[in-house]
Amino acid sequence: MDLSRPESSDLSLGFHSLPHARGHALAGPLRLFDDLEDAKPEGSVGGGGGGEEDGEEEGDQHFSLLGHALCVKRPRRVLYSGGGCGGGGGGGGEASSCSSSSSSLRPTKRQATVERGADLEARRGAVRAWGNQALAEADPDVHALMELERDRQVRGIELIASENFVCRAVLEALGSHLTNKYSEGHPGARYYGGNQHIDAIEHLCHERALAAFGLDPACWGVNVQPYSCTSANLAVYTGLLLPKDRIMGLEPPSGGHVSHGYYTPSGTKVSGASIFFESLSYKVNPQTGYIDYDKLEERAMDFHPKILICGGSSYPREWDFARMRMIADKCGAVLMCDMAHISGLVAAKECRSPFDYCDVVTSTTHKNLRGPRGGIIFFRRGKNLRKRAGSFSQGDERDYDFEDRINFGVFPAMQGGPHNNHIAALAITLKQVATPEYKAYIQQVKKNAQALAAALLRRKCRLVTGGTDNHLVLWDLRNFGLTGKNFEKVCEACHISINKTPIYGDNGSISPGGVRIGTPAMTTRGCLEDDFEVIADFLIRAAQIASNLLKEHGKMQKEFLRGLQNNKDIIELGNQVENFASQFAMPGFDV
Repeated sequence: MDLSRPESSDLSLGFHSLPHARGHALAGPLRLFDDLEDAKPEGSVGGGGGGEEDGEEEGDQHFSLLGHALCVKRPRRVLYSGGGCGGGGGGGGEASSCSSSSSSLRPTKRQATVERGADLEARRGAVRAWGNQALAEADPDVHALMELERDRQVRGIELIASENFVCRAVLEALGSHLTNKYSEGHPGARYYGGNQHIDAIEHLCHERALAAFGLDPACWGVNVQPYSCTSANLAVYTGLLLPKDRIMGLEPPSGGHVSHGYYTPSGTKVSGASIFFESLSYKVNPQTGYIDYDKLEERAMDFHPKILICGGSSYPREWDFARMRMIADKCGAVLMCDMAHISGLVAAKECRSPFDYCDVVTSTTHKNLRGPRGGIIFFRRGKNLRKRAGSFSQGDERDYDFEDRINFGVFPAMQGGPHNNHIAALAITLKQVATPEYKAYIQQVKKNAQALAAALLRRKCRLVTGGTDNHLVLWDLRNFGLTGKNFEKVCEACHISINKTPIYGDNGSISPGGVRIGTPAMTTRGCLEDDFEVIADFLIRAAQIASNLLKEHGKMQKEFLRGLQNNKDIIELGNQVENFASQFAMPGFDV
């Protein structure tokens, strides 16, 4: 048996040696082919002849094992890209032929680059065609309706106390790319990445919110994520209470809000506040229209609410926050204020501040703040030095624990990701709120409300409480024989927007007896006291038209609404209203 091999060979039985960086040999598997026909004689192993056969076999090594001639085929390095040209292939000429034929079937690198560029441009064009269309082109139907609404706002008189007009900067933020980002969680603790700039916007909004209301960050915290004040209120209840715990607020017929808890006379629960928690309302004095704080205290001591709520949506007078604080301490309740309707006055220091007395303060961010539609929650932090119910000490210096609980109540308990476009718009709004110009605006809002109230009183109208301390008046229409619903419809036909509201003592759930009239929106457009004298005349004429329609068509709603159509008096008044309103500027899109 001849197991010999040339000394120059690096073959071994079953393995061949590969060079290693450190000079050691590494074993690797051999490809062994029994090639008897092509095998060379044992003495010619590794021959170096110059013939064609030698060229084809260059790099191969031959030896015999157990009398059989064996040939080791070493892989050749053929410089071509792409698919194969056969297994054992010949020498360089054969490889070159295969390579050139393969190259001729495939695009060149330059051609591939051009084709890829064309493909990317086609994809960009598809995205632009969908993503960069103007609204009028993308959806003419929605655009047409939006234009009609803008025209209504410009040509009409807006007297709904909870509405206002925002500036162009707020509109730009609301319609911005911030809508694209998902940011569940709180700054520094998000469920998604890529929120570093969103965190910075929300932190800035926090700082501006505290500054706008003159609050010390060591004593107050803020959450700017609620979608509305109603959701803000429910987040506070959820964070601080257990299901079926008790809350107490002003009833809606007395000027309160349903999110403070309310049952209809038949016992129907009309809000989540009453569905998930037990609520008992307090009321205004039926003779004066003012809150009866003595009765309130009596009911609170009987009911012992966990949260006592002050603030309302249709209350035209100042709140006695000091008295509310005393009652809350006496019955052991957290004192919360919903200042949605007076937040602008509070920021401008044009009314009493709930921050001097309350533990938690909520608000909308629109109304007289002139910001985007949303909610906000302020809560105390730091040491609580207030005297607890049943305690003889002045305070136990325990820390307030509202922050984490209320933040949890907002997210994840009540809502998902915040609306980042709203938070940016709110930050813009709060910067404006801290300016002298905004304070002057709020002062004019109050002057206009007082001018409107005086004008209506001179015309023998009945106002709840006989006037106003803030931005709104409540007009009791019952002495005109009207309901708020019918009067609202007549005003709407004349391009005046107001809203019906219950008056204490009426059957507000079926036929509210009054309307709520606010001055913030038209003050934003530039109206002054004399302009509200004109507006008062328009309102009186609308009341007269409504009275005439009732006489002609009766109280049936369908017949009454039919009488509005093609009514000459309504058309005449509507034209006068349009001419009056169109002379004032409209923020955001006035050209």
